[in-house]
Amino acid sequence: MLRSAIITADGTTGTSWSIPSDPAPATAPEIPASVSSERRAELDAFLRAMPPSRLLSNGMEYADTQNIRSMVSAGIDWVEAGSWLGERNLRIAREAIAAGHCITARSYFLSASACFRFAQNAIATDTDAKKSLYRRLIAAFADAAVLDNRPVEHWATPYKDGQICAWLMRPSASEPSPLVVVLGGFDGWREEHHAAAAALVERGISALLIDAPGQGESRLFHNLFLTGDVHRAFSRVLDVLSEDPRLIQRFGIWGNSFGGSLAVQAAIADQRLAACCINGGASRPLEFPERYPRFFGKVETMIGASGIDRAMDVLNAIDLRETLGKLSCPLLQLHSEHDQVFSLANARLIHDQASSLDKKLLVWEDGDHCIYNHATERNCTVADWFCERLKVVE
Repeated sequence: MLRSAIITADGTTGTSWSIPSDPAPATAPEIPASVSSERRAELDAFLRAMPPSRLLSNGMEYADTQNIRSMVSAGIDWVEAGSWLGERNLRIAREAIAAGHCITARSYFLSASACFRFAQNAIATDTDAKKSLYRRLIAAFADAAVLDNRPVEHWATPYKDGQICAWLMRPSASEPSPLVVVLGGFDGWREEHHAAAAALVERGISALLIDAPGQGESRLFHNLFLTGDVHRAFSRVLDVLSEDPRLIQRFGIWGNSFGGSLAVQAAIADQRLAACCINGGASRPLEFPERYPRFFGKVETMIGASGIDRAMDVLNAIDLRETLGKLSCPLLQLHSEHDQVFSLANARLIHDQASSLDKKLLVWEDGDHCIYNHATERNCTVADWFCERLKVVE
């Protein structure tokens, strides 16, 4: 095991990636003797795309955050580093199970899932390697769900020729509750927003962590791709939820990043959504790939078709600017003043043009995209807002 500190790309000293509580330490990934300038540029791009605030906000432990960044700064492949950290968390979780420490095991299963999730983010297309990592993150999350003191279940419903897949998290096994659909954006997807869903559950609201068409499990294993009429998928989900006796028929939706655009489109199309929150979303989702054309490749993967023109057609179909006046439910919008994905001007149109009588736009001057660097404040603010709009008594 490597035990010495290393120097990270930003000149700071990184921490060692060995820990004494690992029950069966595995050989650490080998630091390459040299790294080409092209490879260094690729690794640095991953470090920029996955800042510590995002890793921490979306489920990775501090030590794992430091370790994956230290490893990649030293020249180790991002996927290899994340996979190795995930396997270590699994070993510790299984050791905790054997010792009867179920709460500890749950924590490490969630950490393993986060490591596998961030590892697969670096694989742009739906390769066998990406699918293998995704299966591991789902399995680790499921192992954590079994140990949760509140009901968590894998949820799916048929849609078109596939299935929409989700995790249904409920505050009680016996008391019905309202529900908020929670989704991510271009990548990361549902498990990345587990802490946000948990904030809702703690306040008596069920959460459906969903992979919409084009996202996560629904795409990788059920061939559901993003289309311009993706709002129909959310209506299908609401049809099923409306028949569930464990739920009160009061629904909200919380979309993060590009998922915010999808949430608004769904709330315009389906009046059963009684409250809508947009975190880091935009009225015109085409803005980001236009600014960074290489991102079109990720959009092509989401729609299951090659060609920038096809990708632009789908994103243009989700352009909200002509329909925002039809958004009438209570609206909460969160954004950063200097968001590097979707500009504040693009996002502000949603608030300004919505016909909602109850609407609020919160802007963080120092915020990261999706307010990663104020995660607790963000989750508390949104969860409390949904409590008030869905009439939950804590």
